[in-house]
Amino acid sequence: MTASPATAEVRRLLTPPERYQFGASVRPLLVPGHDPCGHFRDDELWLALRTPEGPATLHLARSGGELLATGHGPGAAWVAERADAIAGLRDDLTAFAELAAGHPVVARLARTFAGVRMPATGQVFPRLLRAILEQKVTGKEAHRSYREICRRFGEPAPGPAGLVLPPDPDAVAATPYWEFHPFGVEQRRTQTLVRAAQVAARLERCAGSAEAVRRMTALPGIGPWTAAEVVRVAYGDADAVSVGDFHIPNTVAYALAGEPRGTDERMLTLLAPFPGHRGRVCDLLAMGGLTAPKYGPRMPVRSFARF
Repeated sequence: MTASPATAEVRRLLTPPERYQFGASVRPLLVPGHDPCGHFRDDELWLALRTPEGPATLHLARSGGELLATGHGPGAAWVAERADAIAGLRDDLTAFAELAAGHPVVARLARTFAGVRMPATGQVFPRLLRAILEQKVTGKEAHRSYREICRRFGEPAPGPAGLVLPPDPDAVAATPYWEFHPFGVEQRRTQTLVRAAQVAARLERCAGSAEAVRRMTALPGIGPWTAAEVVRVAYGDADAVSVGDFHIPNTVAYALAGEPRGTDERMLTLLAPFPGHRGRVCDLLAMGGLTAPKYGPRMPVRSFARF
């Protein structure tokens, strides 16, 4: 690792595993379409973070067969040290190949996406913000709200990418709920978000995924689905399953058992042969484009700001 004090930059060279798929590994860190706090273009990732050492921006870029990580800002050393985890390079697939071989669909997808790794940002609140906004609404609605909230609370991030930092939990906690209404967020989700922001510092100090899940689900408005969405990204928890999702039980039932519809209980039964990697199997099914047959109308896109 090399530092440049004059420009507040810290560089580190990373060696990915064979067949590593950079884009597929890091894109889950970003909101689809446009994310004010990061972007992935031309095989380069830029990501703004609030670290324990101050604001920072991480730049990850291909350099031959390696990845060059550059941290910018007061938190440059922190993001450079964590860069391998953020790129998914700490993801351990040692036992997964044997488990995947037990089902032909999972085995095929595991071979196809062998180079995809699960990132671990070490940052709970930014992903929790997004997960709360995604509760009970379409992805398009949630992502629009996320972008507007980031712009409202955003502060310029270090570095040349023109990003904004994720919202400061203290600023979110101090904002009355009606100020979130123009962003398309109704009172229930806003209150959940404010409660999470009030204890964000404690959440960031959790020793691991299990403790974070316990602390998050103790908050009103946060259940297993929200917690799983967070720990898969914050801790790289490959076993976290989004129980309560509208689509995933059907996808798992259809892909693994040929059943067009499934419940949470049926999903967990079908995923039981993959202990430690149940969330990874769900991700593989999504990456493979496997979906259950669709019946009935789609959920409409609404705007709470107009209510």
